[in-house]
Amino acid sequence: MTPAPGTAAIPDTAASQDAATSPDIALRRAEHALEIPRARLATAVLTACATLAAAFALAAVSAYLVTRAWTMPPVLDLTMAVVMVRALGVARGVFRWLDRMTTHSVALRGVVSLRTNLFTALASRTDDALTRLRRGDLLARIGDDAQELADHVIKAIVPGIVSVVMFVVVLATIMPMSILAGLTMAASLVLASVLAPLAAYRASRISQDAVVTTRSEVSASALEILDDATSLRVDGRLDTALAALEKEQAAHDAAIDRAALPSAVASAAVPTSMVLAVLGSLLAAGSAWLDGGASAGQIGVLLLLPLSSFEAASALPAAAAQYARSRAAAVRLDAVVGPGDARGADSPQSATPPTDQHVPGATAHLRTVCLTAGWTPDAPRVRNLELDLPPGSRLAVVGASGSGKSTLLATLAGLLSPLSGSVQLDGTDIASLPPHEVRERVTMFAEDAHVFATSLRENLRVVRGDLEDDTALEALTAVGLEDWVAQLPRGLDTLLGPDGTTVSGGERRRLLLARAVLRGRGVLLLDEPTEHLDTDRGDALLIALLTPGDESLLPADTTVVVVTHRTEAIPPAAAVLRIEPGARTALDCPRTARGRTETQEDR
Repeated sequence: MTPAPGTAAIPDTAASQDAATSPDIALRRAEHALEIPRARLATAVLTACATLAAAFALAAVSAYLVTRAWTMPPVLDLTMAVVMVRALGVARGVFRWLDRMTTHSVALRGVVSLRTNLFTALASRTDDALTRLRRGDLLARIGDDAQELADHVIKAIVPGIVSVVMFVVVLATIMPMSILAGLTMAASLVLASVLAPLAAYRASRISQDAVVTTRSEVSASALEILDDATSLRVDGRLDTALAALEKEQAAHDAAIDRAALPSAVASAAVPTSMVLAVLGSLLAAGSAWLDGGASAGQIGVLLLLPLSSFEAASALPAAAAQYARSRAAAVRLDAVVGPGDARGADSPQSATPPTDQHVPGATAHLRTVCLTAGWTPDAPRVRNLELDLPPGSRLAVVGASGSGKSTLLATLAGLLSPLSGSVQLDGTDIASLPPHEVRERVTMFAEDAHVFATSLRENLRVVRGDLEDDTALEALTAVGLEDWVAQLPRGLDTLLGPDGTTVSGGERRRLLLARAVLRGRGVLLLDEPTEHLDTDRGDALLIALLTPGDESLLPADTTVVVVTHRTEAIPPAAAVLRIEPGARTALDCPRTARGRTETQEDR
């Protein structure tokens, strides 16, 4: 279908921003969102430098002690060196512990700030980019990609700064002893600090699709199979889904394999550079020994010090690989957050008033104008829908699985932008209304709405922050949960397990319906509210929801749209919207509404 004039198909916002956002800009935004104090970062760098400096000094003093002792000087001449070896050995361990503690403290505090800013920014988004993301993809971005930014501090930022400092320290130590050894060391360090990181960066860029992108595809597919395994098996699509998952896993593995060659080059570059540095020092030490211009201790330092001069450089390949992963992860996080950075101060949510309070008397007139809805422009689920629901309307949405019923609810709720046409609230396009106003007047209760790991009372207060116990009990009684509540050990104070693991499927469904009853005003969009209930109880609740003027569950002026597969339980007075895949949507109404007359017998 061609979109109506003046409208445009909605692209995948996250995907388009992935392609448009500069990785360097996205990484700077992510680093900004980490909110790392400079003093803490400086402390982490100083402790890391102190660790490597202690190790470097220990190697120098040990080399001096070994070669000086070979000349059999008086024992007292070696006392200072012996004490320094012991002191530096202890200091290296102490500084290493401080290094690990301070660096990880900075990273962990930073990732907490990053996730806080991410959730704040996500809550302020007004478009449908998050709705269009697969759940596993969003989980991978907020979880794994945010963790990549924590590793960015530990494996990239701190090692990169430390390597520069140690480069200067090593050259300042060796150059005064021998120009040849110093120049050879400088060339070797440059080789190790450039070739190895570049190869590691190349390897990481090749495999970043596996580490960051294809991993999300695998995670998303695995979660969908785990969530819908029973339905997939009943529909005969489980084997196909498993085959697709296996194909995505194979693509993930192949991307990792392609990075093997540059990764091998990165691994070999540092040892090769170390061999060159040792050869240069050997030539310099031999020349100094033959000329008699250096003591045995100095010769030992020249020969053995190169072996401990590359510890900082050896961390650079991992730092470069982490930098590549961090850039890719930052781009994906930036796409989720949307325009601007992840800082809460830059997002508009601060101007949004709270929406957890009940708004008595709120009513709404919901209309759709030539609405076409779907997840992608090339596969619309609902076409050319003209829908008029004044306050108090009751509408049942029916159709086969996958026909677009849940897609329509998400579009009516403003969670999914129309492909063309519009959804209007009291004559105004909801896309132009403030998000908090839409949320106050239009509420969607999804089929998989979450049950939180907290008390029963708090699970009901998510829709009404001013909820009293008497009102909560009335709502639970209205949906038939009075006996269940009476058996709970602590009543409304009883703690429920994560995502409702301590309640049955029917109890969970009625608990979600009780939330809708408590919300009770404006427009309520319910997705299969009576699923998993016994037939008699489920049909009774469905009739109460869909009978115009019935106030046993909801006020008479509440507009209710219910997705259901129980067509035989729809009351005669309710309007019915039948959705057929790929067909123009038609609204089937009772005699009092526009459209074709439909009787209970026709249904």
